[in-house]
Amino acid sequence: MSVVIIRWAFGSNFNPELIPRRRRLWKCAFLLLTSAVFFSCIRAEARDITVLTPSVTYNAGLVDLASKFSKETGVNVIIKRDPMAKMVDDAERASPPADVIMLPEGYADKLASDGYVKPGTRKSIGRVEVGLAVKTGVPHPDISTVPKLVAVLKAAKDVVYSNPYHGSLEAEIIDRMLKRPEFAGVRSQIGTKGEGGQSLARGEGDMALQIICEIYPYPEISLVGPLPPELGTHIDNAAFVSTRAANPVNAAAFIEFVTRPEASVIWKAKGLNPPS
Repeated sequence: MSVVIIRWAFGSNFNPELIPRRRRLWKCAFLLLTSAVFFSCIRAEARDITVLTPSVTYNAGLVDLASKFSKETGVNVIIKRDPMAKMVDDAERASPPADVIMLPEGYADKLASDGYVKPGTRKSIGRVEVGLAVKTGVPHPDISTVPKLVAVLKAAKDVVYSNPYHGSLEAEIIDRMLKRPEFAGVRSQIGTKGEGGQSLARGEGDMALQIICEIYPYPEISLVGPLPPELGTHIDNAAFVSTRAANPVNAAAFIEFVTRPEASVIWKAKGLNPPS
């Protein structure tokens, strides 16, 4: 069988019987050839990278950027979207491990202290902000200052937002804001038809507080604008290569790709503001 394969590979004129002392060399050549094919398949498979991300970055343009990266490099990007409450645990223990991890800066600090951030790979992605949404076609109120926002929310029949007790960071931020003294009297409730924006889109409430990148996907609702910056209702996000990464080289290349200036157009269009 090996003679047939070698003859096919090296030409019909090859006759191993004429050079018996070289049979072993030809067999070695054949083994090296098959080994090269085997390991090239492994290398091709290893080109895939996995990105672990929460919804705030998933909905803010990550899918579009991953598609562009794959077209330009040939590297397949597998995106795993995680609930915020599972992010740290999956970053440390999930199998197979993620190559790239995207998550809020505070969680990145925790993983760095635990030794899961590859040194020199952490970069800021940008900020997502909480915004106010109304149903499409409804006039947009002025929420440019905290007193104006308070007046608008107090005039609403029902302001819906996401459940803060399921590990949602944005919901915790909104819930904490609504418990401030100046917001006393606002009629708010946790959405029962999904997240805040989803619930409003599905007919619940007349206003919603939601991360902006999670308002844009629903044509039934319209973004009034971000909340006043002094309220601190935002999430700053980071990306880094995991120390558990199977393909750290392509993972680092992906982070460079999504943080280059050209990527900011896609991020901004979906509700994330890259660092200036």
